[in-house]
Amino acid sequence: MSTTEWEAHYQRNETPWDKGEPSPGLVDWLATHPDAPRGTVLVPGCGLGHDVRAWAAAGFRATGFDIAPSAVERARAAGMPPGTEFRLGDFLVDEPHESFDWVFEHTCFCAIQPDRREDYVRAVLRWLKPGGHYLAVNYFIPDKEGPPFGVDREEIWARFSPHFELLEEWTPRSYPNRTGLERMFLWRSRCEVPSSKFKVQS
Repeated sequence: MSTTEWEAHYQRNETPWDKGEPSPGLVDWLATHPDAPRGTVLVPGCGLGHDVRAWAAAGFRATGFDIAPSAVERARAAGMPPGTEFRLGDFLVDEPHESFDWVFEHTCFCAIQPDRREDYVRAVLRWLKPGGHYLAVNYFIPDKEGPPFGVDREEIWARFSPHFELLEEWTPRSYPNRTGLERMFLWRSRCEVPSSKFKVQS
């Protein structure tokens, strides 16, 4: 969808992707990883900002980024606890205003047009610091008409493994209508910078 179409959905309050709470997989991961290195995290396609606030509550400085003005306005109005920021922009094409330690994906990849997926991979690399971490909750569905558009593990591996080291993957707790359809991946960008080490629970 175009910027105008995403904005129209928010103006009409037609946002079935918004569940009114953070990703269950993210909530569980943050709760079980108090040793994960804190720092800055970018959440592209943040919507109303539930995931952003979850990151901030766990001690990160979290920035939500969305293409729809109404999403950003509503995210700000819903609350901006310490450590949160919401910005309007296009993750795929904008030049980063800063580099981040983390990028968190939650159904943003499957929401964009499939022919923009290489742009998405390049954007993650552009916004992420060398050696930074990319944590993704990918939504595996076969649908060719979207959004969301179908994606599977084979495509995720083909697109991201040339540029990132896969540290762990697992099936997370999900929203009821997505049980068994989500898969979480923790990646680290390939570079010479020494990495932080912490355990990931499967």
